[in-house]
Amino acid sequence: MKVAIFGTSGQVATELQRRAPEGTTLKVIGRDQTDFSNPDQVFDVAKGLDVDAVINAVAYTAVDKAEDETDLAIAINGTSVARLAEACETSNTSLVHISTDYVFDGGGKKPWNASDATGPIGAYGQSKLLGEEAIRHCSPLTSVVLRTSWVFSAHGNNFVKTMLKYGAERPELKVVDDQIGGPTPASSIADACHVIARQMRDGHKGGTYHFSGAPDVSWADFACEIMKQAALPATITPISTTQWPTPAARPLNSRLDCGTLKTDFGIERPDWRLGLADVLQDLSS
Repeated sequence: MKVAIFGTSGQVATELQRRAPEGTTLKVIGRDQTDFSNPDQVFDVAKGLDVDAVINAVAYTAVDKAEDETDLAIAINGTSVARLAEACETSNTSLVHISTDYVFDGGGKKPWNASDATGPIGAYGQSKLLGEEAIRHCSPLTSVVLRTSWVFSAHGNNFVKTMLKYGAERPELKVVDDQIGGPTPASSIADACHVIARQMRDGHKGGTYHFSGAPDVSWADFACEIMKQAALPATITPISTTQWPTPAARPLNSRLDCGTLKTDFGIERPDWRLGLADVLQDLSS
């Protein structure tokens, strides 16, 4: 199977390359070849690919900066994704695109279904929703939008690495405890994308799906488990979101209902605690 991956050094892009199944030939396309701030360039490169599936792991993910760089976020997460979908539709190539829980408003306490009404509360979520909508409009049967949350790995910048840094330097860390979601190992996202891409090649229909780690916890709970597994002495003090203001609003409820992904593709929610242990092992070696 031939798979093109857009993205080279991000958390998921790195794991997509590391965890490609046997028999998969990868074509990895980095920013030096395709700049997602240039939508027409994305289309030109994508339409010339001779592959069975495309996995898009490129995204503008600076949630706070997106409030000031909204045009750039829309170009990368919205317009270029639309052009990528057009190119895949033109060449009859399956597309797997990674999205986010930020397309919801974060209200309530029930896990979000893939069919629930969206309502992003910030520029980042709005830009990601534009990309989703373009895919569903252009190629609903041959594309999968995979929403995920709270991604972590041994690569790049993420919550786990931040907690490890400050947990080794400070006796106490104040962490928000009223935002709830499922931490998700980038390795598990990569595995899911490869499974989906293969099944799409074999005729599986597209759609919008959710994928996050289990169990759902608060950021403070997540931090406590990081300290425990890393054997760091820092105390985690829970605080509310209002006590930790940020330029962009964060959704309080990031729970995702992943049932349809299990039903349709046979993909289970991963235990993020096991994924955390793997990441800590990766970092130590």
